[in-house]
Amino acid sequence: MSTPPKIAVVTGAGSGIGKATALAFLKDGWSVTLAGRRADALEAALAEAGADAARGLVVSADVGNPESVAALFAKVQQKFGRVDVLFNNAGQNAPGVPFEDLPWDKWKSVVDTNLSGTFLCAQAAFRMMKNQSPQGGRIINNGSISAHAPRPDSAPYTASKHGVSGLTRTISLDGRKHNIACCQVDVGNAMTELAARMSKGVKQADGEIKVEPMINVTDVAKSVLFMANQPLDVNIYHLMVMATNMPYAGRG
Repeated sequence: MSTPPKIAVVTGAGSGIGKATALAFLKDGWSVTLAGRRADALEAALAEAGADAARGLVVSADVGNPESVAALFAKVQQKFGRVDVLFNNAGQNAPGVPFEDLPWDKWKSVVDTNLSGTFLCAQAAFRMMKNQSPQGGRIINNGSISAHAPRPDSAPYTASKHGVSGLTRTISLDGRKHNIACCQVDVGNAMTELAARMSKGVKQADGEIKVEPMINVTDVAKSVLFMANQPLDVNIYHLMVMATNMPYAGRG
């Protein structure tokens, strides 16, 4: 008797790291819910999986909206009956402007998606994992190298990613009694729409603009899949995957 596929939910799955990771999970035999705001992008991403797309589900959702998140996980429950892994990947950034000129709406938009969205999806997945049989699962949060060291003019993004690190730590602690593992992947310069500007030049700590090396999103996806495939008594609590020559260590 064959083992049924494990069930994953990937947010921000219409492009970039989320899309690459959803495709990697599908190729590895998982059933995957691709969630994001743009249904057309999600459908296009799923179509790239070929025959594996039969194990996919597309759900249009806004991770910063509690009702939308509740509807997302209700559809996961209805379709698959459980969730084994949540990859909390959806995120956005604000244009780099001096701190004193940052508009409130830009701050709020980034925090709503990156931090509140991570909380809402993690909470919904946590509830499912706690109540399902067999109990448990894994929540993988997408942090950032900015969760450790900021870039200039990046207050909302950096603050939200520091918040994600705090969530990862507390969920990891609170999930122990329910067999729920929580961990974080911090990515440095993956070639996505969000980070593409770095390949053209980005402000350094001294104010100079420099081109930075990039890595392929498929290499990030491999790392996330590796984390997801560990048994639940093993937790790769924190994994940083970055371009070898990016100026992280000397950023400050």
